[in-house]
Amino acid sequence: MKYPIIFDTDPGVDDAQAIAIALRHPDIDLLGMTTTFGNVDIDTATHNALLLGELAGQPVPVAQGSACPMVKPRHPAPKHIHGDNGLGNIPLPPVTGQAESRNAAQFIVDTVRARPGEVSLVAVGPLGNLAAALQLAPEIVNLVRQVVVMGGSIREGGNVTPVAEANIFNDAHAAQKVLTAGWPLTLVGLDVTHRCILTPEHMSRIEAAQGSLGRVLAGSYDFYRAFYRDALGIDGCCPHDSVALAWLVRPELFKTTRGHLTVVTEGAAEGQTILAAEGRQFIEPRWSGTPLAQVCLEVDGAAVSQWIADTLG
Repeated sequence: MKYPIIFDTDPGVDDAQAIAIALRHPDIDLLGMTTTFGNVDIDTATHNALLLGELAGQPVPVAQGSACPMVKPRHPAPKHIHGDNGLGNIPLPPVTGQAESRNAAQFIVDTVRARPGEVSLVAVGPLGNLAAALQLAPEIVNLVRQVVVMGGSIREGGNVTPVAEANIFNDAHAAQKVLTAGWPLTLVGLDVTHRCILTPEHMSRIEAAQGSLGRVLAGSYDFYRAFYRDALGIDGCCPHDSVALAWLVRPELFKTTRGHLTVVTEGAAEGQTILAAEGRQFIEPRWSGTPLAQVCLEVDGAAVSQWIADTLG
């Protein structure tokens, strides 16, 4: 089965790994990338998206999008995780291409309208571009094939606050709109991405197989690996964004549940994703008032990590 996708991204070391998969996997048809602030500022995100396509020899359309959250001020990019340039501070070659004249939201709307029922939106950064596309054309809720969001945490706890995952926290108001829009949506969050580890052995295979792109993936991986050694005590990295693509292509590796999602937008729990299980009665009906969505709660992490290495190696 072929999966035409738009990849909404803030590259980012783990984004770069996922972009390489989207460009290389035979079952994925990467129609374009839309960029957002998050791991890096918006101009760096767009530069890196263009660069990675060029290094792979498969430049695809790149449309620049959200530079800041919908409501709150933007937090600084996490340079201690991804480096100043988003790719571990390694030297990067020049980019020859340019971004689309259309912005990200318009690119999403135009692409989905042109191929109703076919296009999957895979979003691995803050969700402002998808929220803007919904505002521009609410009917795309019924035109997309599915939406896959790498973000959130139901049982695992957060990675930027005690309860919030970074992509949701960075634009909680956009996330609330996107996760409750009523389109076919699957949340791939820290509950599963923290169970996957891309090891140095995996990356050695990838570097050897991917040419100039592999050298960038391996160089940026070294920086990211050092962060994970200090943060989680693992030798490797959690390939968060690639796990969203694994769900798309290999859903049998995951266990999911259905329920009603809510995003906390204010206060100490800002950015927390709350799941009210389908059919469960609570003290007030408000928890179950949003449309049903699917959430990944368990995964065969070793199999997903091996799938990444096999796809790129």
